[in-house]
Amino acid sequence: MRNKIVAGNWKMNKNSEETEDLLNELIDKLPNDKEVQIIVAPTFINLASAVDHLEFTNITVAAQNMHQNENGAYTGEISADMLKSVGVNMVILGHSERRSIFKETDFIISNKVTTALKHEMTVIFCFGEELKDRQNKQHFNVVENQLRDGLFHIENNSWSNIILAYEPVWAIGTGETASPDQAQEMHSFIRQTIRQTFGSDIAENLSILYGGSVKPDNAKEIFSKPDVDGGLIGGAALKATDFVAIVNAI
Repeated sequence: MRNKIVAGNWKMNKNSEETEDLLNELIDKLPNDKEVQIIVAPTFINLASAVDHLEFTNITVAAQNMHQNENGAYTGEISADMLKSVGVNMVILGHSERRSIFKETDFIISNKVTTALKHEMTVIFCFGEELKDRQNKQHFNVVENQLRDGLFHIENNSWSNIILAYEPVWAIGTGETASPDQAQEMHSFIRQTIRQTFGSDIAENLSILYGGSVKPDNAKEIFSKPDVDGGLIGGAALKATDFVAIVNAI
């Protein structure tokens, strides 16, 4: 049975005080009786305090990124070992903003995946097409290539540490959202792509999240689709009432 997951990517938002306030709100308002994995990804400087703050809760802390190398002269970067040392065992890799703004290639992201898995971390692997790809009817090809280039080097037993997050780039932070049927169509294609190479057991037990302007008013319909196992939430994760409403939509 696949895990239902709602993950909040806070991006470059919330200072230390604001982080603590939001975490307190989430602790107070999030349900404890729902069978859903809840994840939050604050900024690097607030990861350690978030881990401490959430120690006795059902909320998991993830990092928004990490470097592919173990250590060295990489000013401003964070290694897997550093994340693990403060209690962070999960990381978002390949987010569209890392790909577009910071020019991370499939090769770089693939190496990051390898490093994270070596350190027994869980990876939320992000991928998705841009608007021009969909307009040119290349969206399936783009998604398949990102999956193959970024993930298909891993061993079968590593898939239990992978969460997929399909994020159509044209629907991130734009207010546009893939229709529930569009999301289901792509998620079904993704699962079939995994099935063809790694088999049904891996494909059927793999959680695939939708990320692209999920909000309280559209979450329930999107999450109702059979191959959509939850969401990677951006802007709506920064307001406790919205994030809780999305969790409750599962």
